[in-house]
Amino acid sequence: MSRIGKLPVNLPAGVSVSVSDDNVVKVKGPQGELCQQVNPVIKVTVEGNEIKFTRPDDLPANRSMHGLYRALVHNMVVGVSQGYEIRQELVGVGYRVDVQGQLLTFALGYSHDIQLLLPAEVKAEAAQVRKGENPVLILRSIDKQLLGQVAAKIRSFRKPEPYKGKGIKFVGEQLRRKAGKSASAK
Repeated sequence: MSRIGKLPVNLPAGVSVSVSDDNVVKVKGPQGELCQQVNPVIKVTVEGNEIKFTRPDDLPANRSMHGLYRALVHNMVVGVSQGYEIRQELVGVGYRVDVQGQLLTFALGYSHDIQLLLPAEVKAEAAQVRKGENPVLILRSIDKQLLGQVAAKIRSFRKPEPYKGKGIKFVGEQLRRKAGKSASAK
C-alpha cells in the first residue's frame, strides 16, 4: 500500500470539499478555490473532516496515481487555507527587480531589462532593500504547482554561477561553490 496514498487529508476549519460524478475534486477555502481532475481509477471519498483515497488493485500505474492524487489534493487544501510563498534573492551588483502589478522588470546585468507578466493567480512584491543587502522577490499563490513553475522560470533568467554565486537563488538555498583559478607556481 502506498504510504502517502493511504494517509487521509485532514480538512482545516473553513475548508469545504466536493467530489463530482466525473471525479473532479473542488476545494474551497478562505484564500480561494481550486479544482483537480482525478483519474477515474482512484476513488475519492469525503468522510466528515477527512478525504480518503482508495485504489482497486496493486498494478504499478494505479499505485503511482494513488500517492500522486492524494498529494495534489493535500497541496490544494493547504493552498486554499494558508497559501504558499517563495522568496528569491537577486545576488549581484546592480541586480534588481521592479514590481508593477503583474509585470516584473528585472535588471540582471544584460544589455536589456527582462520583463515577465505573471499569471493572475500569482502575486509578487519586492522586499525593501537596505544599502548593502540583496533585493528579495516574494511570490505568493494558492496554487503550489503554478508558483513553483513561475519561480523556476524567474530563476532561469540568471542561474547562480558557481564561483561568486551571482544570479537568482532561493532564499536559504545552499549553492555548490568552486574555487577559482590560483596563480601558477614556478
